[in-house]
Amino acid sequence: MQRKAYVSGVAALLAALLAGCTGSSDSGATSDDSNPGDSGTAATTVEPGRYRVLPEPCGVVGEDTLDSLLPGIQEITDADQQEKAYEGTPTLTYDTDRRIGCRWKVESADATDHLFVNFERVVSYDTAVSDDSEAERLFATKQEAADLPEPVSSDGGTAGDEGGASTDPSAGAGGGSPSGSPSSSASNSASPSVSSSTSPSASSSTDAAAAELQPRVLEDLGDEAFLDDELAGSGSTAQQRTVTVAFRTSNVIVTIEYEEQPATVGAVPDSEEMQDRAQKLAAQLADALAD
Repeated sequence: MQRKAYVSGVAALLAALLAGCTGSSDSGATSDDSNPGDSGTAATTVEPGRYRVLPEPCGVVGEDTLDSLLPGIQEITDADQQEKAYEGTPTLTYDTDRRIGCRWKVESADATDHLFVNFERVVSYDTAVSDDSEAERLFATKQEAADLPEPVSSDGGTAGDEGGASTDPSAGAGGGSPSGSPSSSASNSASPSVSSSTSPSASSSTDAAAAELQPRVLEDLGDEAFLDDELAGSGSTAQQRTVTVAFRTSNVIVTIEYEEQPATVGAVPDSEEMQDRAQKLAAQLADALAD
């Protein structure tokens, strides 16, 4: 009889425990996935950048492209030296997962050409900021540092100008000489035939051509891009032109610097030709990243 009483007591205890568990469930208690003390706000997570690795910088530029950018490379008669010129020189870096680059330098009878290609993979260490957003911020800083001029409007002035100011690159920082200044009078008297023969349409065409070659934001290249074009030196020295094309694709920023210094004093590197070559290389690198 005592044994039966013990069994009955255990059964009663189990029944009470089961009833308690059922009551807790019905009372709207938090699920197992909830964290005690959490107000219900989930931790913020952001998507990582698209790119986890970078291409081999000295191998991503093909020989045909190098032939175009560095004409003197085909003038090298020694096979070993030519092969070395094609290979380029990797830039020194301590974190090849984040930043890599390659340089080429080739001399020819007409000029010395330099090419530099740099890849930077941006990684955000802020859990609330994505890699893409951090790369976008860094690219904006890079573009701001380039100090691009205001875009030229269709009337020949910069955007925002009401009077359509002249964009003649020969004008100084102050906008050129006033119409009554000695330099202006000398210029007009020295070449009256040129002034009289220059039609408004020809002037507009010249302004339009200059506008197309000025430093500017580029469309249809990566997520965002810009081009800079700087000419250093004067007529008494060899003038070096540097064309820079930078673009961002997701969390990777690519920078191309293409320089040319003529061997002849007073010679000026062709802006349109250099810009065209640099932009073609940038398009190739963007396609390589997309593959």
